[in-house]
Amino acid sequence: MIRLAGVLALLGAAGLMAQNAPAEPTRAQLEQELDAYRRILLDWGGLTHYGSENAELRPADKRVVFLGDEITERWGQGTAKFFPGKPYLNRGITRQTAAQMLVRFRQDVLSLKPKVVIIAAGTNDLGSVMGPSTEGTMAEHFMSMVDLALAHNIRVVLASVTPVCDCFVKQTARRPIGKIISLNNWLKSYAAERGLVYLDYYSALVEGRAMNRALTVDGFLPNDAAYEKMAPLAEKAITQALAQAEGSRP
Repeated sequence: MIRLAGVLALLGAAGLMAQNAPAEPTRAQLEQELDAYRRILLDWGGLTHYGSENAELRPADKRVVFLGDEITERWGQGTAKFFPGKPYLNRGITRQTAAQMLVRFRQDVLSLKPKVVIIAAGTNDLGSVMGPSTEGTMAEHFMSMVDLALAHNIRVVLASVTPVCDCFVKQTARRPIGKIISLNNWLKSYAAERGLVYLDYYSALVEGRAMNRALTVDGFLPNDAAYEKMAPLAEKAITQALAQAEGSRP
């Protein structure tokens, strides 16, 4: 009886663990991801994504470009609006890496003549979305974008990579927490070295070392509550960058 009770207890614990374990991606989700990769093959750099929209833009004072991936692109698609009434442009593209953003940097940043660019990249590099990427390669892509911006008198804000959690599905296997922290440390250090503004989204969204469950859709993507926290941080960073631009004038 004692042995049987022990076995039943173990089975019950295993069942509870399985019930609470993060779900694996569904077939539909995997097929959606495969379809996205097919589109990437046709336009790796994403040059057609905002091409026509860029052509129709009129000059604007104190324009700001938000360059990023899906975390940027989704901003404004829910109840958390993307800076209404402000001359801010959302130039995020889902699943993009820093290398792809560098390819479209002239089209989606330089040609738009902003005063400030916020570069929010790195999470898909860490996730090997376009294949493995070393820290050195990532750093080179960031540095190239910064050099291009500064050469065209555009102030730069470097945004941190946002945290992830295993709240809904397994996210940390693809984007390890330690690697996120390491890249953010480098971004902060490089920003200080070059006199750039560092935008710390990470600290506002993290709980412990993982994404706050209340601030995420799936353990990776921010929800509207997260964007509400991110917006004033971005505004503050933009104000700092614009002040730098004013201070650099002769």
